[in-house]
Amino acid sequence: MSTETILILGGSFAGIGAAHYALRHTIPQLPKKQGVTYTVTLVNPSKDFYWRIAGPRAAVSKQLIPPSKYLYPIEPAFAYAKGTFNFVQGSAAHIDTAGHTVSVTTASGQQQSIHYAALIIATGVTTPSPLFTQTNNGSDLESTYNDFQKALSTAKHVVIGGGGPVGVETAGEIAEFLNGKPGFLSSGPKNPRGKVTLICADKKMLPILREAISKTAEKYLNRLGAEVLYNTKVVSATSTEEGKTLVQLADGKTIQADLYVDATGVRPNTSFLPKELLDNRNRVSCNPRTLRVEAAGPLVYVVGDVGSYTRGGVMDMADAIPVAMTNLKTDLVAHISGKPPGPDRYYTANLKEQQIAPIGTAKGVGAFGGWRVPSIMVWFLKGRDYMIGMMALPTVNGDSWKKEGKWKPEVGRAGLSSG
Repeated sequence: MSTETILILGGSFAGIGAAHYALRHTIPQLPKKQGVTYTVTLVNPSKDFYWRIAGPRAAVSKQLIPPSKYLYPIEPAFAYAKGTFNFVQGSAAHIDTAGHTVSVTTASGQQQSIHYAALIIATGVTTPSPLFTQTNNGSDLESTYNDFQKALSTAKHVVIGGGGPVGVETAGEIAEFLNGKPGFLSSGPKNPRGKVTLICADKKMLPILREAISKTAEKYLNRLGAEVLYNTKVVSATSTEEGKTLVQLADGKTIQADLYVDATGVRPNTSFLPKELLDNRNRVSCNPRTLRVEAAGPLVYVVGDVGSYTRGGVMDMADAIPVAMTNLKTDLVAHISGKPPGPDRYYTANLKEQQIAPIGTAKGVGAFGGWRVPSIMVWFLKGRDYMIGMMALPTVNGDSWKKEGKWKPEVGRAGLSSG
């Protein structure tokens, strides 16, 4: 009896979703080939899944969101798949597409070579600030949060670089922590304990949302004691001998901060991949409809923020994971049976105005499907606990993927070329 491996690199939202989907829907539907079984191997730097959606609040207060609410052990979540699921704590170091192997550096520093029958790249992205990325064990992230919270307790001026949702949410959480909740009709705190400055390189915050929603976000931030600087870019942030941070702006001005949080963007985790598999943003280049990484050869796919097909975001994965995993099943069935492959399932990007951003524990802004949603709905959906109660456990244990979902095949196998 031989075992073939469906190898998944990355155990965040995309990787853990792909693993559950493969175990629940892909492997059970493969033709029974005598002497061959298929298993899923998930490789991730940490043994814990990090609910990074909650990062802006978890970083500020363990009373509001304790570690038990944003860290979840990965292996117990796959107890239902005993014998068909393997977990390797480590990071991909090199890929050999010709030999169908990935070299992994394990948590103990050893090198391990894993041969794959199929490969899903879901390595995600890394943020400039360690507050929003888990690179090692959960205990390291807890330690990072402890240090930040200790410094925040005495901070008089906090600067956040970046006008995207993470920057806006973090500014709101910090401002409320320092200055408290505003009065019902108050335009700002009467006796602010600390100053919070959000630096936005664009003319408005929250680039996916319309300007009117951005202006409402600014109003909510102002009420908490945070100001916004527009059309201003952070050039550098340097620690001083006094323990502060000197933030250098593109216009030549500087700001001295007690704390600086860099939320200016993300970096794809693709350093282990050859350049020919990447686009000009260092994301994994793929067929935008089938999510196949065609330059890597057959049976290689990409899901999540690391892929060239997406503008990012957790909500997008609900559309992408079923596409990649259905096409994986189609390709494996053809590989096993020797028959022509069946129809592809296609991904279509949802480019509607769709994003929600809590601002403190009581307010928020956003839109769904192009429709603006009121602050109370943002609070209900995300602002209460950053969707932990609603989505965390189903995401980790795979309940979100219990049903495969129906889809209608398109005629033919168009879209196989990404050119």
